[in-house]
Amino acid sequence: MIRINLLPFRSARKKENIRRQLSISILTVGLALVAILGVYLFLDSRVSDLNDRIKVTQAELEKYDKINKEIAEIKKKLDTLNKKLDVIRALEASRYEPVLLLDILTQAVIEKRMWFTKLDSNVTSLTITGMAMDDKTVADFMLRLEGTGLFSTVSLRNVKQVELQKTPLKSFEIISTKKQVNPGEAPASAPLKAKK
Repeated sequence: MIRINLLPFRSARKKENIRRQLSISILTVGLALVAILGVYLFLDSRVSDLNDRIKVTQAELEKYDKINKEIAEIKKKLDTLNKKLDVIRALEASRYEPVLLLDILTQAVIEKRMWFTKLDSNVTSLTITGMAMDDKTVADFMLRLEGTGLFSTVSLRNVKQVELQKTPLKSFEIISTKKQVNPGEAPASAPLKAKK
């Protein structure tokens, strides 16, 4: 009977399997390290790209902040300019008011029957103090004032009997509230014809 010793073959086979398993594990570990290194490099490049984009965006933000500050300064200057223009328009609108007021009052006065002793005008009202021959003259003058279109109300504050150079006269005080006029718009009032 022939005897075959298979023991060294099995031991060689085991050594071969161990070598194969060792090389597979080293190869797996090596591939894993290469993969991890690749992922690390990829993520590192992404991070550096994002950091570069952040720097570019921050530079653009600084540029736009400067532009926004310039725009805010321009808006502030424009607001100041608009306020100045509004003041100029208001002054321009009220420039002719005293002349127009005196012209209207001159047209409204009843000739040879009355005269003014004092005029006091402000933004909203006009106070007229004067002398008249009689109460009817004062009443006619008030009606003429209402007809000018410049006043919303015309009211008589007081009328007194006075004597001037031995002539009986009526001293009167009339308060008139001016109508609000839009800037740049002159009140439309037709010239009055004096009653005789």
